[in-house]
Amino acid sequence: MTASQSIHAHGAHPAVRTAAMTVGIVFLVVGVLGFIPGITTNYDEMAFAGHMSGAMLLGVFQVSVLHNIVHLLYGIVGVAAARNAWGARNYLVYGGAVYLALWIYGLIVGPEATANFVPLNTADDWLHFVLGVAMIAIGLLLTSGDRKVEGHGHRTAHP
Repeated sequence: MTASQSIHAHGAHPAVRTAAMTVGIVFLVVGVLGFIPGITTNYDEMAFAGHMSGAMLLGVFQVSVLHNIVHLLYGIVGVAAARNAWGARNYLVYGGAVYLALWIYGLIVGPEATANFVPLNTADDWLHFVLGVAMIAIGLLLTSGDRKVEGHGHRTAHP
């Protein structure tokens, strides 16, 4: 196996692969829980999208059908990305960056704005911040011993 292939191997960097798998599974669980009455309060007030959805996951996080679907899709991508270390790292780092962007978006548009199509409330915003920072940190820390392979743009572990 060449150095540029090592990061792609199924056995390479099991910790980052496990982290991506775990995050993916958590998103899948959250997506499913968002569709369960009782765990999601005000279930009868759930809208497809928008800030008017009155459904609250665990009575705290505002959700809609679209929001739950996004969680399910994020989970599917995480599980799929965990098949190799490079995909797992990218899922965690770039996925975390998306969550930080969503945090900023939520702060800018506010919970009652028409542009709040996901929907997002204050609890969602700060959870997105924590998720974004944690995902990026995990992705970078678990692959911090990697270096670029000259001319290939791939990363591989130091010998």
